Amino acid sequence: MTQLFINIKELIQVRETSVQKVSGNEMRVLPTLKNAFLRIENEVIKDFGSMETLGDIAADATIDCSNQMILPTWCDSHTHMVYAGNRAQEFFDRIHGLSYEEIAKKGGGILNSAKQLEKTTEDELYQQSAKRVKEVIAMGTGSLEIKSGYGLTVQAEIKMLRVIKRLKETFDLPIKATFLGAHAIPAAYKNNKEGYLDLIIQEMLPTIAAENLADFIDIFCEVGYFDLKDTERILVAGKKYGLSPKIHVNQFHSFGGIQLAVNHAALSVDHLEEMTTEDIEALKNTQTMPVALPSCSFFLGIPYTPARKLIAANLPLALATDYNPGSTPSGNMNFVVATACIQMKMTPEEAINAATINGAYAMGLANQVGSISKGKLANFIITKEIPSYGFIPYSFGNPVIESVYLKGKKQ
Repeated sequence: MTQLFINIKELIQVRETSVQKVSGNEMRVLPTLKNAFLRIENEVIKDFGSMETLGDIAADATIDCSNQMILPTWCDSHTHMVYAGNRAQEFFDRIHGLSYEEIAKKGGGILNSAKQLEKTTEDELYQQSAKRVKEVIAMGTGSLEIKSGYGLTVQAEIKMLRVIKRLKETFDLPIKATFLGAHAIPAAYKNNKEGYLDLIIQEMLPTIAAENLADFIDIFCEVGYFDLKDTERILVAGKKYGLSPKIHVNQFHSFGGIQLAVNHAALSVDHLEEMTTEDIEALKNTQTMPVALPSCSFFLGIPYTPARKLIAANLPLALATDYNPGSTPSGNMNFVVATACIQMKMTPEEAINAATINGAYAMGLANQVGSISKGKLANFIITKEIPSYGFIPYSFGNPVIESVYLKGKKQ
């Protein structure tokens, strides 16, 4: 089936030659076409250009996009959206003055989610998670990374990853799975961290590999969770099973996690709220993508990733939601883009690049999604009538999306 979208006010993130990522000053450049057309054939982008060059092209369906804009769907490279129940009580606790760390020490946080997930069947977990996937698609997300990490037992971690696999098979968007068994130390191993790491390496990883349940491996490299030695051990073990590293690092402390991640050729390092000059230097001339999670900073009231310093150092930057029940109960990438502009002082061009092409790179999907390029999946957003693409972050509380297409199908 061929579809022709005509009279597009502005076609955003158009790249004749598809790039893997953009860095530094390149992030300020967002290539667009005004008064454009877009032709889709089955699931992929076949052609695009100025209406003046369209000529007489037949299509099975023609859609007039007068006064509307088209841009690639958001690429959300960091989520924990397979979880059970919620942690609203912790939200109330924080309002009453408890910190994230204090809540965790009294049995809240990740261990709270693990308790709820253990009591939830695989089918129930799938239904809850599928509802969230539908919600983020409606908000413009067209590719996702989803982590495990709320199981913390062999059975529960495998259950989470099997749910992610079912989501991959059900929905029309690319989904990548990340094994995050080292998200926290479970209560049963409170005084035996080494024993839990042994469990991850000796029992979880072989089962995950046998069932082909994960693309990446992750660890929460943070004070009070897992240190540099633990992180190296997990990354080395994951590589033996073909799992590339994507690491939680520098959320609350900087102590060498970024340098370690780079040494292991991590695809991305995520959070980065606390960054030193040494951390930024370590990322230069590497293939590792820094990923900022501004809605987490907003929700927890912690510092924001220093986007301006990273971009000034000629580094790339991606944006993602960190959708999870404790620190970011939202998968709204539109809010992420707006918050990056408002709080991190990114330009709309930088934020859109970070949430599309760079987000795709952070999932290993840069050849499939993230830009309007010939041969890529026809995953795109049609906006409502808006004056400019800068209106997307400007109008942060109002929906600007009229429709979402995944693999050429209107959702």
